[in-house]
Amino acid sequence: MNDKTEELRDIFTNVTDGAETVTESQEDTRGTLSSADRSDAERLENVITQMRERYDFETPLGTEDLVAVARGFYDDEDDATIADGLEADVDGETVFEARMSLHLFDEGDADEVDLAAIRDREEDDATLADEYDVTGDQIRRYRRVAAAEDESRAANDRYRDEFDSILADADIAGRMTGDVHEDGLEDATEGMETNVDF
Repeated sequence: MNDKTEELRDIFTNVTDGAETVTESQEDTRGTLSSADRSDAERLENVITQMRERYDFETPLGTEDLVAVARGFYDDEDDATIADGLEADVDGETVFEARMSLHLFDEGDADEVDLAAIRDREEDDATLADEYDVTGDQIRRYRRVAAAEDESRAANDRYRDEFDSILADADIAGRMTGDVHEDGLEDATEGMETNVDF
């Protein structure tokens, strides 16, 4: 041991009250449950509770029904079908409003109009309905979708991402990842000679 090493050793033993080592014995301890260990229903309820506190949205649906709305949305059910399966006696329009409050929208919610084009328009619903050749109810619906999109973006799509992580089909995600890897491999090997003699 050279002088420098011995000096460092002396400093170490002084700092550690003379102990030659500082390793602790390891034990098997039980930690808190991670989000992956909690049930999907509990995780969904947690997300919905956070959203209700943050946005203070009004809906006649309780948390259990809102969980069912989220599940139905990810199962590609339409609003009327989701409404039929709820404990509360509501219609598809109530489910639509609940979905928007939960930031659960897709392209089908505004497929007849460019939301970016109507987002900041100040004209009334009737004027825009005439312009886009749709009904006033549809324009109101599209404006609601645009508002939900804006609200979601302002939260960096945090809640949509949480719903995705809980409810999105893992098999589809796995297949998509596999396709990406395959496409990448095809691109990387394109034009390579495969008939090689060793």
